[in-house]
Amino acid sequence: MTFQATGASRREILASVTAAGLTLNFAIAAKAGAQAAGVGALNAFVRVAPDGVVTIMSKNPEIGQGILTSLPMMIAEELDVDWKNVRIEQAPNDPKLYGRQFAGGSLSTPMNWDELRRVGAVARLMLVQAAAQAWNCAPGDCSTEPGNVVHKSGKKRSYGSLALACANIPAPDPKTVTLKDPKAYRIIGKATPQYDTVKIVTGQPLFGIDVKRPGMLYATYAKAPVFGAKVASADLDAAKAVKGVKKAFLVEGTTNLTGLMPGVAVVGDTWWAAKKGRDKAAITWAEHPTGKQSSKAFNARAKELAAGPPQRTARNDGDVEAALKASAKTVEAAYSYPFLHHAPLEPMNTTAEFKDGKLEIWSPTQNPEPGRQLCAQVMKIKPEDITVHMVRCGGGFGRRLSNDYMVEAAWIARETGAPVKLLWTREDDIQHGVYRPAGYHFFRGGVDDKGNLSAWHDHFVTFGEGTAPAGSAGMSATEFPSRFVPNFKMDVSMMPLGVPTGPLRAPGSNALAFVHQSFIDELAHAAGADPLAFQITLLGDQPAVGQAPSVYNAARMVGVLKAVGEMSGWGKTKLPAGEGMGVACYYSHQGYFAEVCHVAVSAAGDVKIKKMWVAADVGRQIVNPHGAMNQVQGAALEGLSHALHQQITIADGHVEQSNFFDYPLLRINEAPPVEVKFVMTDYPPTGLGEPALPPAIPALTNAIFAASGKRVRSLPITKAMLKA
Repeated sequence: MTFQATGASRREILASVTAAGLTLNFAIAAKAGAQAAGVGALNAFVRVAPDGVVTIMSKNPEIGQGILTSLPMMIAEELDVDWKNVRIEQAPNDPKLYGRQFAGGSLSTPMNWDELRRVGAVARLMLVQAAAQAWNCAPGDCSTEPGNVVHKSGKKRSYGSLALACANIPAPDPKTVTLKDPKAYRIIGKATPQYDTVKIVTGQPLFGIDVKRPGMLYATYAKAPVFGAKVASADLDAAKAVKGVKKAFLVEGTTNLTGLMPGVAVVGDTWWAAKKGRDKAAITWAEHPTGKQSSKAFNARAKELAAGPPQRTARNDGDVEAALKASAKTVEAAYSYPFLHHAPLEPMNTTAEFKDGKLEIWSPTQNPEPGRQLCAQVMKIKPEDITVHMVRCGGGFGRRLSNDYMVEAAWIARETGAPVKLLWTREDDIQHGVYRPAGYHFFRGGVDDKGNLSAWHDHFVTFGEGTAPAGSAGMSATEFPSRFVPNFKMDVSMMPLGVPTGPLRAPGSNALAFVHQSFIDELAHAAGADPLAFQITLLGDQPAVGQAPSVYNAARMVGVLKAVGEMSGWGKTKLPAGEGMGVACYYSHQGYFAEVCHVAVSAAGDVKIKKMWVAADVGRQIVNPHGAMNQVQGAALEGLSHALHQQITIADGHVEQSNFFDYPLLRINEAPPVEVKFVMTDYPPTGLGEPALPPAIPALTNAIFAASGKRVRSLPITKAMLKA
């Protein structure tokens, strides 16, 4: 599958989707589906059993973000049913019925907020109309209470007794239904445990790694360390000689780094047999043009590019050079960040079965429909001959937006002639990711004699070809503090890359927040200003800057900055020597977040994070406070993990790290308490999976400076950087 970069920002893409609306088939008539055991299907999302149990389909993949619970909560609220009587099922991958089904961009809530509430309201009105027909009265004489239609006389009919009758009720237009006043909410806004938590903690089969099929075999797949390199030779006979190995074969693959890569497949009656067979295959790999690329070479080339004229200028407001000369203080700094891997705890896997020309797939994917299309294209079969079952993901963080593991399993299943579960090793997972790209920023900034930010210049060195950046390696010309500084210039230079890159939780923002918010902190200190007050002054008193879809609401950001200052007692407590607090704010995925970090730094360079505070503005409604708190705290902690521990380095075209010993995650004893406050504002609700992550990193690095006087300009943080 070929993807073409459009140059559109996430905000522009979201705006186009929102403007077009989602085409959802709200009113699949009950008679169009099976009504076994008297169960009434009110639409594609809702079934009601005679005993009043309501089954609600959750349309999007569950990757740990809690959407399996929160999307049905929206439907159940407007349906007016007791949550204890709700059962949840993962919907099948069917864009004709459910619209776009994916997990990414923190979009599930904003894209479905109105639509799914209308799904529930439509179903409720159909039940009301069925009762009105049974009572020979006007629908206006009826109302609902949880699980029942109530006549004004006081008589009731349960939903279970009415559901079948809805087969003959024409569904109202979803756009015409009246939605509840939020003051009447019984489900939305109530902290609700995630629906599958009990299954997770009791070890019940749930994840892709747990899928089993009759007659299933197990597969491993070896790919070149250098991305895209082909097989030069392999001892397939040695692989087949291993006890339990059923088949071993070469796969030519495609040229797409996120499609079907060339490799060697080994299939066995156990996964261990397949793994041992792969180890015996003595694979050698052909040379590849990117085999000479390395992190060291990228670093050196970035410095060369920064020293010369930029390849292009993305934005140029005012006169930066004149403003720098006129500044009371100037600061120059070079920042960088590394490639990162997603590191989901469940490695990539998919189970596939090819039979009679049709393909059936069980996959923990964030993006099922593009996976189906990829399989169809590579295997040259019709998309309608492919069924994709969405399986609970053991973490995603953007890695499972790519479906390379899905097409590998599909190809191996067809070649094997039996159901096959493909399971990557941890080494496969870390060394064959779709990585967050590294990047380099060479800053110059100035403050005037009043302590205001007067000049900003960023020569951004990144990866790509021509004017098209590599996956997630670009930066918008409206990136803050653009539009808030009178003299602002953003230059861009790019270098080629042979490493597959793409979205990682809070794509782009997870790196850009670090460099921009850290450099703003440097300028605040240069101005002799309090860093939090400096940010508020920079934002000014304008309610919003820019035009749709690139509006930056400065008032909302000021609101969360003031809130986090109050939460943390910013500036009110004198800290001991070696301790400090740092602040950062960031807008991403439609959320406005400000965070404060309190750290202690020892003379040996050890960092102890004592506490974090997070103030969040994601609109007027939190669907599930339990899940929302989980997402904000988890995202902030993941940001700390990125900053303290994680980097992917490239040598001779391949990834050097291989497992958690050299790509460590934040440990429990390192995780600080994270206090969260939601600042409620009258805007549509937005997602929460990502926007708490970006400001966590500069809040930490700015706190380290406050504690030690050591400025962190590259990640990950090491003891050598901070040692006194």
